[in-house]
Amino acid sequence: MPKRNPNFTGRAQLLVSLRRSISPVTAVVAQPWALQGLGGVGKTQLAVEYAWQYRTHYDLVWWVSADQPMLVPSSLAAMATALGLPPATVTGVEQATQSVLRALQSGVPYRSWLVIFDNAEDPEFIKDFIPRGPGHVIITSRNSRWSDHEATIQVDVFTREESMAFLRKRLAGAITEAEANEVAEVLGDLPLALEQAAALLARTLMPVEEYVGLVKQRTGDVLNLEKSPTYPQSMTAAWQVSVSQLEDRVPDAVEVLRCCAFFGPEPIPRDVFRRGNQVALRKNLKEVLSDPIRLTNALSSLERLALVKVEPSTRTLQVHRLNQALLRDETPEGEREELRHEVHLLLASSMPVDTDDPSKWPQFEELAAHLEPSGVIACDHPDVRKFALDLVRYLYVRGSYKQAEALLDQYIKTWAARSDARHKDVLVARIHLGNIYRSLARYAEAYTIDSETLDMMREALGPEDADTLWARSSYGSTLRARGDFLRAREIDEETVQIYGELRETGDDRVRALNNLGVDLALTSEYEKAKERLRESYNYMSSKKEGIGRRAFLTTWTNLGRTVRLSGQFQVATDIAEEALGYGTAQIGDDHPTTLLAAKDFAISLRRSGRLIEALERMKDTHTRLVRVYGDVHADTMAAAIGLSNALRANGEFEEAMVIAKRALDHYPSVFGEDHPFTYAANINLALLTRLTGDAVKARKINERALTSLTERLGRDHDYTVSCAINLQNDLAALGLHGEARRLGEENYRRIQTFFNPDHYLSIVCAANLSMDLRATGAVKEADQLLQETTQKMDAVLGREHPESLSVLAGERLDCDFDPPPI
Repeated sequence: MPKRNPNFTGRAQLLVSLRRSISPVTAVVAQPWALQGLGGVGKTQLAVEYAWQYRTHYDLVWWVSADQPMLVPSSLAAMATALGLPPATVTGVEQATQSVLRALQSGVPYRSWLVIFDNAEDPEFIKDFIPRGPGHVIITSRNSRWSDHEATIQVDVFTREESMAFLRKRLAGAITEAEANEVAEVLGDLPLALEQAAALLARTLMPVEEYVGLVKQRTGDVLNLEKSPTYPQSMTAAWQVSVSQLEDRVPDAVEVLRCCAFFGPEPIPRDVFRRGNQVALRKNLKEVLSDPIRLTNALSSLERLALVKVEPSTRTLQVHRLNQALLRDETPEGEREELRHEVHLLLASSMPVDTDDPSKWPQFEELAAHLEPSGVIACDHPDVRKFALDLVRYLYVRGSYKQAEALLDQYIKTWAARSDARHKDVLVARIHLGNIYRSLARYAEAYTIDSETLDMMREALGPEDADTLWARSSYGSTLRARGDFLRAREIDEETVQIYGELRETGDDRVRALNNLGVDLALTSEYEKAKERLRESYNYMSSKKEGIGRRAFLTTWTNLGRTVRLSGQFQVATDIAEEALGYGTAQIGDDHPTTLLAAKDFAISLRRSGRLIEALERMKDTHTRLVRVYGDVHADTMAAAIGLSNALRANGEFEEAMVIAKRALDHYPSVFGEDHPFTYAANINLALLTRLTGDAVKARKINERALTSLTERLGRDHDYTVSCAINLQNDLAALGLHGEARRLGEENYRRIQTFFNPDHYLSIVCAANLSMDLRATGAVKEADQLLQETTQKMDAVLGREHPESLSVLAGERLDCDFDPPPI
């Protein structure tokens, strides 16, 4: 929250009115109140003073700078830690924001809270981010349209008595009542102008008579005020007095100040100017920015006259938006474009290298605040375009998908109009947009834009261009997300082959190898998948830079999952535990990628027979994912399925059924009715249906799922085989041992052919088939198959594994489905 103004005065009546309005006795959900009025009338200071005076009435007070809608989610997301929620650096901004809003609206952990949205100019852009709950909301804005949305309190200029009291207090009695009246008259009682005047008079010891004379002399001819009717003349004149003094005393400061006018109104990183000697600028500005002594002197002069606000703790400086506007208005049109372009170059030169490095995210956040206000999107310079695209990548990595989408829409429209729809920058922006669509589970839109962009890139850039290959990988990922696993594998195999022909051995090829490994695992080619993922893992683990911790953990987890799916449960558990330890230490235990590693570790624990540990781990992981994403998210749904499986393995069938049904309800809306995951999730539902006593219904569910999975993936896929094994058990439960034997024999032939004979699915199928052989009179065959299977189980699972014990006890084994991330 901004610091309290020790000279605040004259707003007692408004404060009382605001307190009475904002705290109705009978309200369950408090009505937000907007403080509306002219820029500079003190809306912000009134909100600050209210927060300070009544802070003991609240458990939490939070300040949101709302002048740029793109930054509102980040400001709200920063509240997560104060509410006991995972921070945005761990979960991504979008998820953290929604978690914060849910917490405020529910009143847990605090019912008494105050959130202030400062400078919220357009109601349409932030109304969805205003919490509606037991706490209080204050909005400050110049926009009168807030009265159409919320209850509004009009904030006007000071009364003359308030203006004089303010000046007398601010100048500690060094001004008479008559002089205070004269200053208030010439400044039109505008609080911001009075504050500036008081600062100038206090620091320069200028006589009031001289000050008033200067203001009057410059009122009509300095800034051409009729072009900006929202700015009172007296304030702009007071502002120009300060600038005029600088022009005579420290011209370097004016040079820097004019440059600052073309940034956004948010704090400007000090290092932007330090790197100014690295870019092509006008001679005067470059000379100032290249000399640390001149630059320091200029900034100190600006700070002394209250023309910039310097914050040493964050190494930033800030010029008020009104002052920026005045400077821009008085700058000739030709110079405006020149200055604006210089700001673009300064911003681009300050861009950190690695968007995937969380330690760099605060720097990206500072720069992102200036993207739109400075007009970066309309710039054609290659470095500036790269800066714009890197900011989108940063928003994507942080999880701010909607903000990134809005920017990309602007990029594509603006750049296509300025150059061509097939310009490389436009095509790269389209790839980014496809990634955003995919992250938002808008798979149809992702498919459309990715397929079109890939065709355009092949034609415009050639099939072997680096960006064309990136577009291929993006297209493959979209196919995979849509459930087109085989086509995705074909695309990624071709991409890896092209990299090989180009003799490319770097990061891009390794990322393509990782994608191919995921494809192979999704098509049950586990041995080949392990080869690709092992190569990718070894490369990433040997790299000292260029590979983000998040990407490395993803590959590590992919490798462990594939080892588990190949039937090596204990090895997979060891890999998963090590990967989880890395993720917890390097990026935090609540980071989404770490949570996926935790989910896989819990599944491996269950597969290796450590059932109680698996259940505890999956409960914790599911709880964390719900807090981060809510229930309707692919990762949360996968954890819910995993939790249901863990509960079932521990004998808690009823609770497992409740959780499984709740998760299954979301699959058609998130993935679609025809997605393999939607069909495969029914394997678990059918299993629980049989275990809770309805084998007839279980059979029907499995028969439908088997037909659909066979059509979608083929009869030899892991999911299809697992479904068929469970259907075999349904038939046996119904006493249809002949049908169960025939299906089991077909399953066994397929598994022996397509999978490793010692694969877990082969062992399960053989164990069940031995029982159906015995039930149909083939006792000798059954005994021989059971003996062979028991030996394999001892070797693969161990004699003490729960499933080994189940076979020895004459019990059938079932399969289940754990959705992997795609």
